[in-house]
Amino acid sequence: MTFDDAPTGRVLTRREVVALLGLAGAGLLVPRGAGAQAPECVVRPQQTEGPFYVDERLERSDIRSDPRSGEIRPGVPLALAFAVSAIRGGGCAPLAGAVVDVWHCDALGAYSDVGGATAGQTFLRGHQVTDAAGTAKFTTIYPGAYPGRAVHIHFKVRTEPGAARGHEFTSQIYFDDALTDEVHARTPYARRGQRRVRNDADGLFRRGGHHLLLSVTRDGAGYTGTFPLALTL
Repeated sequence: MTFDDAPTGRVLTRREVVALLGLAGAGLLVPRGAGAQAPECVVRPQQTEGPFYVDERLERSDIRSDPRSGEIRPGVPLALAFAVSAIRGGGCAPLAGAVVDVWHCDALGAYSDVGGATAGQTFLRGHQVTDAAGTAKFTTIYPGAYPGRAVHIHFKVRTEPGAARGHEFTSQIYFDDALTDEVHARTPYARRGQRRVRNDADGLFRRGGHHLLLSVTRDGAGYTGTFPLALTL
């Protein structure tokens, strides 16, 4: 198996974000005033796309199944949302119309459409376009693990895809190890029977992963979480 490669990009400091906004303080980094709907302006580090990205051009919110067979990949439900904003023109505002791609392995560590038994399948892949609030939502499962990597989800955000001056941001989402211990003790994850790589033993996580952790809450039999992300355009 080919493993994910080295990361790119870096984390901007709070001072650098303030400088980008042209502010004397951090007023636009958080909602201002009662009832304000300003986005969380959180700048994240980029990380590698890895070897398993396939541009399937598959627009859908529920990415659990392979559209050809209709078979849903088993696993603990995860409702994942992205809250995408843009830093430009002296402020931070929701970014509408951006394409958010998501792809990750199944409960047993397999990616779709990368050859072998999963060639031509497209489970756990898809994209959504951010709405007026900069939000893109996905229904998926908690990812499994495979050799060499901590548990993660890949994502890519593209503005004006195909345009000469479009912007592309690629990174990964990670999970708290204690939560993954709990999830991976359940079926079908436990069938793998191998101890996974924990976050701090993953070379990519050690270079920015603490800024890419997804905070989740329990939601019935599964979990839900929103990942805020600000792009400097």
